[in-house]
Amino acid sequence: MNLERINKAVNDLCIEAGNYISSEQRKLSSDDIAVKGLHDYVTHVDRQSEKMLVDGLSGILPGSGFLVEENTVANTNEAYTWIIDPLDGTTNFIHGLPTFAISIALMHEQKVVMGTVYDVRAEECYYAWKGSSAFMNGKKISVSDRPKLEESLLATGFPYNDFKRQEEYLQMLGHLMQNCRGIRRYGSAAIDLAWVACGRFDGFWEYGLKPWDVAAGSFIAERAGGKCSDFAAGHNFLHGREIVCGNPDIHNELLELTDKFFDK
Repeated sequence: MNLERINKAVNDLCIEAGNYISSEQRKLSSDDIAVKGLHDYVTHVDRQSEKMLVDGLSGILPGSGFLVEENTVANTNEAYTWIIDPLDGTTNFIHGLPTFAISIALMHEQKVVMGTVYDVRAEECYYAWKGSSAFMNGKKISVSDRPKLEESLLATGFPYNDFKRQEEYLQMLGHLMQNCRGIRRYGSAAIDLAWVACGRFDGFWEYGLKPWDVAAGSFIAERAGGKCSDFAAGHNFLHGREIVCGNPDIHNELLELTDKFFDK
C-alpha cells in the first residue's frame, strides 16, 4: 500500500472540505446549532463535513472502516479504519473564531499509520505517514529543541464538560503559570498537537479527549520527533482520554508534573 499517495489524496480532500467549512462559517445562525451534551455543540456543517470526508475516504480506500465523531456512518471494525474529526474546534467555529481544523488518521490493525490535520482558516496542512518525516504544506517540520520547561511555551485545553479531575488540573496549571514562559488555550487539540509538531509549542497536555481529537495530531508530532503518552507515561493516550505531548525534554518534565498532581 502506498501511504504517501493515499496521504496526498486525503490532504486534497481536507482542503475541499475546509473550503466548504470556511464558506459556511459566515452564514451560521443560532438556529444551526444543536446541543449534544454539556457545553458540547454540533452544527449542520460538522455533519456535512463528515459526510463529505466519509464519502471521499471510502473512494480513496474502499472497504475501510470508520470511527467518527458525529455518527454519520456506523462504526465498523475493519483492518483499516479512518478516525475522523470533521470540525475540531466547533465552539470556536460557532463564535466566529479562526482556530478550527479537520483531523483524519488512518489506523491499521489498531496502530495509526497516517495522519493529517488541516488548519482551515490558516490553510496549513500538517501530515505524515508511517516511515516518513512530518510536513506542513510540503515543508519538513520538527519539534522544538528547547530543553527546559522554564523556557517553554505550552498549550492546554480547559475542562469544559468533564470536571472530575478539575482540581488536579488547576493545581498543575497554577504550577506551570509560574514555571514556564506562557500557556495558551486555543480550543482545538488537533491544532495544538500540530503546533507542537512544528515547534510553535514546546508541549501540550489535556484530559477528557476522544480518539478523533488526538489520533492524527499525536502521530504527526511523533513523526516530527516528539513524544506522546498518557499521564502515567504509558501508551493509552488514544482511548485513555488524556495526553501529554512535547519535545522529548519537555514531555519528560510534564510527565513529572502529571505524576505529582494527578491520581493514577
